[in-house]
Amino acid sequence: VAADEGILHASGSGVPPVTKDYCIIYNSKWVSLPKTLDNATFRTLENLTSTVLCSSAEVPSGLMKDKAVVVMRGNCTFLEKARIAQSLGAKMLLIASKSRLSAISDNKTDFEDVTIPIALIRYNDIVDMQLVLGNEVNVTLYSPPLPEFDYSMVVIFLIAVFTVALGGYWSGVAELENLKAVASPGERETRWKKEENVTFTPVTVILFVVICCVMLVLLYFFYKWLVYVIISVFCLASAMSLYNCLAALIGEIPFGQCRITCSNKTIEVRLIFLAIFCIAAAVVWAVFRNEDRWAWILQDILGVAFCLNFIKTLKMPNFKSCVILLGLLLLYDVFFVFITPFITKNGASIMVEVAAGPFGNSEKLPVVIRVPRLEHSASTLCDLPFSLLGFGDIIVPGLLVAYCRRFDVQTRSSSIYYISCTIAYAVGMVLTFVVLALMKMGQPALLYLVPCTLITSSLVAWRRKEMKKFWKGSNYQVGWRP
Repeated sequence: VAADEGILHASGSGVPPVTKDYCIIYNSKWVSLPKTLDNATFRTLENLTSTVLCSSAEVPSGLMKDKAVVVMRGNCTFLEKARIAQSLGAKMLLIASKSRLSAISDNKTDFEDVTIPIALIRYNDIVDMQLVLGNEVNVTLYSPPLPEFDYSMVVIFLIAVFTVALGGYWSGVAELENLKAVASPGERETRWKKEENVTFTPVTVILFVVICCVMLVLLYFFYKWLVYVIISVFCLASAMSLYNCLAALIGEIPFGQCRITCSNKTIEVRLIFLAIFCIAAAVVWAVFRNEDRWAWILQDILGVAFCLNFIKTLKMPNFKSCVILLGLLLLYDVFFVFITPFITKNGASIMVEVAAGPFGNSEKLPVVIRVPRLEHSASTLCDLPFSLLGFGDIIVPGLLVAYCRRFDVQTRSSSIYYISCTIAYAVGMVLTFVVLALMKMGQPALLYLVPCTLITSSLVAWRRKEMKKFWKGSNYQVGWRP
């Protein structure tokens, strides 16, 4: 079975003509489409979606002459439709599908006489074509080569490295404040009340990974219900995270500290307005989340805040826990991307199916950073108009970067661990993009990020003769003094 993505370029009859591109699926073994519009031939589109064209008697004689024809899918095969359309004078056959676009396959041996291009197109796109371009439409088909590199990856790279670096730095600032509080008994109780960190032990790390596996499998089988649970959780968590991030910045501003008293508690007025703003941001995203023109910006802002707060809040007690967490999640990523295609009935990986929305579900999980693709291609129209990076590919290595930053603070090691691990993360991201461009298929980023960060951190600790302390963690920090 051969399936290829292409573009249907449609032009209206206005002056100047309005044009729009749509995704098509075709079989490159049956027909070779031009790579550019310069070599493409336009045909007048005849909309016959009221028929499935399984019989020549379904349409009047002469209606298809020298035209591109669009009909619905039916019980007959693609090539049977094409033979009928060709016999009636059609020069191109489009088959509209209300379900998810899939590969066009059939036994071409019995249909060697069929030479017209055949393509599968979404029915909703045909409806949109009439609404946008009118009833008189000219169309052509072409299939431009995939771009070697999309510059949206640069934006993804900058967002990811910035988030990891800032999250690690923020975690180090919190650690420094903790150590100062320990050294100053007068501040200790106040600091403990503010402390909101959660520490992962090796046991909780294993439990966390098991929960991730169970949740992914449940999403695969019950996606259309659980996706709304994930959306609700993301709205709540991202609003709280955005509040925590902005409150930390506002706390450094010495102005506007007016307070009000409520139920024997005082609170700054500016924090009330901040909370309202963060809740409103999450609600606006939830309402307009499927608006592709700008909702991705709000999702990325909320996602970065979520990742920052997660990296700062969740503490890895030692390098041992980091190795267990990153190692298990690397196996988790590889298994659900590369191994599950041999298990599932349709041969697709569970990770990719859940990320794309199983069975063509229009709702997507809000667990990725999204940036619109900047290079025009058929893939942009058909399935991936955005470059994506999962939150896990930021948070998981980010927890190691945060541990390195806290270790630097605890040992006063001039940020050598933090800087080295951050650079290793950036190198791992570049390696991910290089492999992605070479293999032309989605990659589990942790496959490259985990080895880069773990090996680099280990080498720094070994070179500084601190591996034992780095491995065991913070048992030695009791004697710290400001």
